[in-house]
Amino acid sequence: MAQHIGIVACSAEGAALCYRTICLEGSDLLGKHSHPQVTMHTHSLGEYMACIETGNWGGVAKLMLSSADKIARAGADFLICPDNTIHQAFDLVVEQSPLPWLHIAEEVAMEAKRRGYHRLGILGTRYLMEGPVYPEKLADMYLAYSIPGPEDRGRISEIIFDELVTGLFRDESRAFFNQVIERLKNNGCDAVILGCTEIPLLVREENSPLPILDSTRLLAKAALRKATSATPS
Repeated sequence: MAQHIGIVACSAEGAALCYRTICLEGSDLLGKHSHPQVTMHTHSLGEYMACIETGNWGGVAKLMLSSADKIARAGADFLICPDNTIHQAFDLVVEQSPLPWLHIAEEVAMEAKRRGYHRLGILGTRYLMEGPVYPEKLADMYLAYSIPGPEDRGRISEIIFDELVTGLFRDESRAFFNQVIERLKNNGCDAVILGCTEIPLLVREENSPLPILDSTRLLAKAALRKATSATPS
């Protein structure tokens, strides 16, 4: 029997993509129409943003732990969070968590290493691009990185919060993201991390100037591998 996956969600579109990936790709491992049990809980994105915007990562951790406790009571065996930005509170969370976690940036970094990339562009919210989540995990894998310039970071963050998290995916925004990726390519990057879980719904591999590392689907696939590699203790 596969382990029960718990999803600590934050923004709806990224969490939904992660959930769908687990359910649809579970059949590759478990048979037609089959997937592990999944329990998801989320507090309001507004509650998270009130903490993020003031740098209150302890408050973010409390919200994540509240979801973790509810999911643990539902019988989950381990947890994932399909939101890159709030992983800045991850170390505060794991100290008190009732269950073990997978780390989204760690899964992305391991995949980048496996594929033989050397320098990665990082796209995400301003908090993510300017924060420690990816630099720490990439350093563990001896991978270099670049982030877009200040103006591009501002515009990317606006698109994420004003469009993507609300399910709005505009061609003009897709073209802008591809322009930013082209600039990262010119800066020596050989792949780009889609480090906001909504970005994969906008940026497509076939149109991207660089190979993409889809953090949402990579986390979902890692959860499937863990869920199907061993039975609960």
